[in-house]
Amino acid sequence: MNPLRKYGGKAVRALAGLVLLVLGLCGFFSLPASYATYPVIPPKEGAPKWVRGAFHVHTTRSDGRGTPLSVARAAKAAGLDFVLLTDHNDFTPPAPTWVDGVLLVPGIEISTSAGHLVAFGMERPLEGMKRWMPAGDAVRAVHAAGGTTVLAHPVQRHNPWTDAESASQAKGFELYSADTFFRHALLNPVSRLLPAVGAYLANPMHGVMLLVAPEPEPGERFLELSREAPRLAFCAHDAHGLPSYESVFRSLAMYLPPEQVPSPLPENAKAAAALVTGALRGGGAVCSFRALGEPEGFALEGVDPERREARVGDVLKVRLPGLPDVDTVRVEVWGAGRLGPDGTSVELTGEGVVRVEVWARGPGRFFGSEWRPWIVPSPVRVLPRGPGI
Repeated sequence: MNPLRKYGGKAVRALAGLVLLVLGLCGFFSLPASYATYPVIPPKEGAPKWVRGAFHVHTTRSDGRGTPLSVARAAKAAGLDFVLLTDHNDFTPPAPTWVDGVLLVPGIEISTSAGHLVAFGMERPLEGMKRWMPAGDAVRAVHAAGGTTVLAHPVQRHNPWTDAESASQAKGFELYSADTFFRHALLNPVSRLLPAVGAYLANPMHGVMLLVAPEPEPGERFLELSREAPRLAFCAHDAHGLPSYESVFRSLAMYLPPEQVPSPLPENAKAAAALVTGALRGGGAVCSFRALGEPEGFALEGVDPERREARVGDVLKVRLPGLPDVDTVRVEVWGAGRLGPDGTSVELTGEGVVRVEVWARGPGRFFGSEWRPWIVPSPVRVLPRGPGI
């Protein structure tokens, strides 16, 4: 027998066995996924509707799989009102426009010497831009054009942000990133990737949610930067079309408070885009992993709504949306605050910054459950006690 044929046959059988094993493991997680139900938190009737949309999305103008039209259709199917497009180094993005009932808002993801920078809301054309330019120059150019800068996936292993000086100048930070979750799953193929792929085959939204496994490093870096100056927290879809745009859009979104942005948005695309970008840069927007439940009705009471500030000794009150119970929802606190015994009040204990989030218990990898972030507002700056206090 030909030795090449003999050993080649063994290799083929081994490969076939491996493929069958992987398919079997995926099928093992597909069955419980078909029983996973969302939302976890039932909605509460009568809450004002918040305008919601996707932040950090790529199309065929760079490395995305979908055209702007197909992205808009996916957003409409997912119930979104706007999509902030951020194609790589698209220095002349198209003007804001309505497509199939969804507002497409222009933005950009800039490749710099220190990492990737998301920029949006420019009032004037960007000048002197090019790929791989110094990070500080890119940040300054965006600000000079009236735009807002956000550090994209700043601590993930692939393209992290590496320049401390320009990081301190950026206005926002992608605290949670779907792309980072996916890359983390690639590093953990058995515990994270296979369960998510198997679940995705039966229940795409559940498959995406199984990727949501926050690590401590982004939160720690975010708090460190926020102590220097107030920062904006963003949840980034960083959507490229795999997983599908619609499944990612159904899983999370950025929500704009109704007191700042009316629903529905104005028919004039330019005016509507100005409202959207103004709310995103103003600090009042919140991220919600909407598969767990809608955030309408959420509020962090006791905070100056414009400056997002409070003082040492103040007590913030978390107003929960929907109809949660103590077994499915909890409040998480980091930084200059501590959670009160009632589980929804936050006492501010020192100067600096406090980060408050609402987490919910969602369906797990098999038939169990896992805690995941649900509602993520931007942090609150804590000032010294006021006079006479």
